[in-house]
Amino acid sequence: MAEETIFSKIIRREIPADIIYQDDLVTAFRDISPQAPTHILIIPNVLIPTVNDVTTDHEIALGRLFTVAAKIAKEEGVAEDGYRLIMNCNRHSGQEVFHIHMHLVGGRPLGPLLA
Repeated sequence: MAEETIFSKIIRREIPADIIYQDDLVTAFRDISPQAPTHILIIPNVLIPTVNDVTTDHEIALGRLFTVAAKIAKEEGVAEDGYRLIMNCNRHSGQEVFHIHMHLVGGRPLGPLLA
């Protein structure tokens, strides 16, 4: 079984976070070190350490990540101009918390890559 992460505690509201959306499948909250004016993390409520650990059992929750991302982008006012969705997998990609998560980043021109 995967080890619990800080995100597990955020989902259960055991530690503070600026949660902007939560349902039975996913939780979304503002990043504590934003890389753009809008920087929100969207995570499945079930602990999946990396994309390599995804199974067909996770398809509904992972699909919800995208529908919630579109909803939040509209609410945050970044849908029209555009935003970036980022998922990292393992250390070489920069994954720091081993509970898969999607970064929704926008609010300014992002260029070809985020540094």
